[in-house]
Amino acid sequence: MFAILTAGIAPAFALMSFFYLKDKYTEPFALILKTFFMGALLVFPIMFIQYGFQTEIHISMFVKSFFVAAFSEEFFKWFIFIYVIYHHTEFDAHYDGIVYAVAISLGFATIENILYLFVHGIHYAFSRALFPVSLHALFGVLMGYYFGKAKMYRKNRNWNIFFAFLFPFLLHGVYNYIIGTVSSNLFLPLIPFMIILWIVCLKRVKHAASKNVDVI
Repeated sequence: MFAILTAGIAPAFALMSFFYLKDKYTEPFALILKTFFMGALLVFPIMFIQYGFQTEIHISMFVKSFFVAAFSEEFFKWFIFIYVIYHHTEFDAHYDGIVYAVAISLGFATIENILYLFVHGIHYAFSRALFPVSLHALFGVLMGYYFGKAKMYRKNRNWNIFFAFLFPFLLHGVYNYIIGTVSSNLFLPLIPFMIILWIVCLKRVKHAASKNVDVI
């Protein structure tokens, strides 16, 4: 059990440290921990919703990938950000959005990862760290980047709040669809997808960090 817990938590800890340490002005640890746990608690109602849809009605892989899985997960993370962080006084710089959104996403990913390893075995720990956990962090980067733009700049504020949900939702849906439809050589589409997403997100991280000034 200890090995599974360690393997389930370690990727999130490493990724959270990576994005946290890129912040010029570190955020309160207590608030990061709060958002992490809020994200973790989302796992249980979302699992219930997803289970209900998948067992009660027949749905296509497209609907399952985009709307049952991606929509429910990204919408609730987006909602938690608005409810807990968006109007918080500590959210006062562009990069802060990335820190808090990544914390929410990794809270969710950590519990999901631990449950998966308990059911399927610790031998999946590396692949889970490389793909689902990392992807949740990257979706958090995109969500936080656009929330940061919305908070920092009045221009296109509503659009940026919408984009904070839209882009993670679409990319999450694409990932789910690949997993659900590719039956062989799964890494052939996944590796380019991951590389491109990391490049895009690291550029967003760099840009947000360079704009990390007080709210306009």
